[in-house]
Amino acid sequence: MSAPRPGGNRPERVYAPDFLTELFRNPLDPGYADAAAARRSRPAEAPQGWRAWPARSVSLVVVVVLGFLFAVAYRQTMADEPGRSQARSGLVAQIKDRVSETDRLSASADELREEVSRQRDAALSGSAAARLRNLEASTGLGRVRGDGVVVRLADAPGNQDAVTGAGAGPPRVLYSDLQGVANALWSAGAEAIAINGQRLTSTSTIRLAGEAILVDFRPVTGPYEVSAIGPGSLQRRFEDSRSAALMQEVARKTGLSFGVRDAEDLTLPAAPEPQLRYAKPSVSPSPSASGGRSGSPGPSGSGPTSSPSGGGR
Repeated sequence: MSAPRPGGNRPERVYAPDFLTELFRNPLDPGYADAAAARRSRPAEAPQGWRAWPARSVSLVVVVVLGFLFAVAYRQTMADEPGRSQARSGLVAQIKDRVSETDRLSASADELREEVSRQRDAALSGSAAARLRNLEASTGLGRVRGDGVVVRLADAPGNQDAVTGAGAGPPRVLYSDLQGVANALWSAGAEAIAINGQRLTSTSTIRLAGEAILVDFRPVTGPYEVSAIGPGSLQRRFEDSRSAALMQEVARKTGLSFGVRDAEDLTLPAAPEPQLRYAKPSVSPSPSASGGRSGSPGPSGSGPTSSPSGGGR
């Protein structure tokens, strides 16, 4: 408060200390400065424990431990390598033995089938035997021989040209490609079809299992040859089909190999006999009047197609 000035009416101004001004002028409490000065006056203590280790020593220890672990892992891997190689060689040998055994049994089955056919023909009369052979040829259960076409498909080479656009699509032959070619050949009038020697019937399947293409549950590998026996116009009608045009376009873009050629005196093997669980006589058991092989199991004949039509590019 201000007191009245003597001899006048106006009071005298008395200024109190400004707290904010003092706070900004001396922001640090004097006690902190005294504690810092006392700490500097005491002698420095040597660090104890792991703090005493230099940073380089710690890094060296870590590097040594990691190197030891890598050395142990490498030694263990190299010690197990002979066992793995031996197991792999054993599996490869077993696979080769099983494949050889399968081929031998298949050849034996073909010989037995031919023997059964000879015995059956000898027991039947001439007309009955001829009718039976025609039915076997049309259903795929008998070996056939004649002129036709061969459609060849192969995977694209590994060194594709990226500048020209090769490789825009899948560079490998798909199971759907074989399905499309087979269905197009049936539609063009083919009477018998085989893929790499695997005869197609009305119950045949062309599927994908992992990276392998299966025809009637037997693997086939490229290059793939689809052989078909049919009339003289078979090649022209197949080349005019949508499937052939699609494969030519795919071959142009991806580098796949696709070609069609005439083939004379083709011989297609018989398909394995199916395991029938029931049967009934057909509505019209009489043979066709054409004298040739009766009916095609494909779309152009009386039977269904040889493979499912799923998939596609």
